[in-house]
Amino acid sequence: MNIAIVGTGYVGLVSGACFSDMGVCVTCVDTDAAKIGQLRRGVMPIYEAGLEAAVARNVRAGRLHFATDLAECVADAEVIFCCVDTPPAEDGSADLRNVLAVAKRIGEVLDHYAVVVTKSTVPVGTTRLVRQAITGELARRCVEVEFDVASNPEFLKEGVAVKDFMSPDRVVVGVESARARAIMARLYKPFMLVSDRLIFTDIASAEMIKYASNSMLATRISFMNDVANLCEKVGADVNMVRKGVGTDTRIGNKFLYAGCGYGGSCFPKDVKALIRTAEEHGCRMEVLEAVERVNERQKGVLFRKFERYYEGALVGREVALWGLAFKPETDDMREAPSLVTIDLLLKAGCRVRVYDPVAMDECRRRLGAAVYYGRDMYDVLSGADALLMLTEWKEFRMPDWRSVKRAMRRPVVFDGRNIYDRRELNEYGIEYNRIG
Repeated sequence: MNIAIVGTGYVGLVSGACFSDMGVCVTCVDTDAAKIGQLRRGVMPIYEAGLEAAVARNVRAGRLHFATDLAECVADAEVIFCCVDTPPAEDGSADLRNVLAVAKRIGEVLDHYAVVVTKSTVPVGTTRLVRQAITGELARRCVEVEFDVASNPEFLKEGVAVKDFMSPDRVVVGVESARARAIMARLYKPFMLVSDRLIFTDIASAEMIKYASNSMLATRISFMNDVANLCEKVGADVNMVRKGVGTDTRIGNKFLYAGCGYGGSCFPKDVKALIRTAEEHGCRMEVLEAVERVNERQKGVLFRKFERYYEGALVGREVALWGLAFKPETDDMREAPSLVTIDLLLKAGCRVRVYDPVAMDECRRRLGAAVYYGRDMYDVLSGADALLMLTEWKEFRMPDWRSVKRAMRRPVVFDGRNIYDRRELNEYGIEYNRIG
């Protein structure tokens, strides 16, 4: 089977590498010639565990190709995936310009039956607009070409995206015809040999599933952060509360960890988009509006704890940060709590020293020389008045606390992910603050 994937961002590149690993002939196309040149040389535009090896392996095998000309890629493709980004517009809705531009371009060159699949995260009704855009271009060309549209939302977690794609807990496909269903079933069959987790729905339901899933997870996070803040006030232990709540089989224990807020490319954007979609249809997502407010407030929680600790006397303080990416195993800093924290610290007159195992280059791109970039996790501690831990990378799990204490001017830790033990740090003479 030959397929084309338009867009070589996070979703497109992971999808292309994984489909080709199953023997599918994949061409990934992007208008960014520089990026395509890098990919042909084996240079990855993103960090994702296992991705570089998968790309290299399939390029060598002749199953994975990169191109800038969509017409060339579409020529013999049975399935065409649209994996371009849908950033939030100013009003919070999903900006569909890239998706519709791809659809228009497909309509300009399509000359045979194919299934055009929207894999980008899009609001309900987008795939219908994709069909209209393609049909409009075919009409302008005065040609009749049969095609189908489908919605196939991705559920990849950054850091384990390759693993998620190869062993999905479910694959959702929204289709309108038996022909499209058969083609998509054949494409995903290699991933279903152990158990069939392929769910076919109508297109509108498939589009809604992605937004509803991400919004539910965001809701759980914000709820537990609210609970954590209340636990602090009443003297309860949020970790004990989490365990007690999570053992209820109706609830489960995932996404119940208190922290300094969620970030990334999905949750913030998708919550905003679903709120906006509701407004466009004359209703409100009142729970999600609260989820968003709680999360924005939570991103500043470590700064507020630090500010209270020093009673507002922050000018000239040296502050060390461990973790910049919004989560471990990625260099993605989109909507990361670290960006809010750094901004608040700098505005308060602090000097900020940062370290992240992977996201240092991304931080330099965003912040330039506004902060000091440490050589390692201990370098940033030199003379520090506080350590703020924002991203729970594995190498931060068991630090040498003796070295931490020796390096810091004032040994006090503000743990944004609740991964440390208060008693252990206190034994080393280090003050400890956490969420909840």
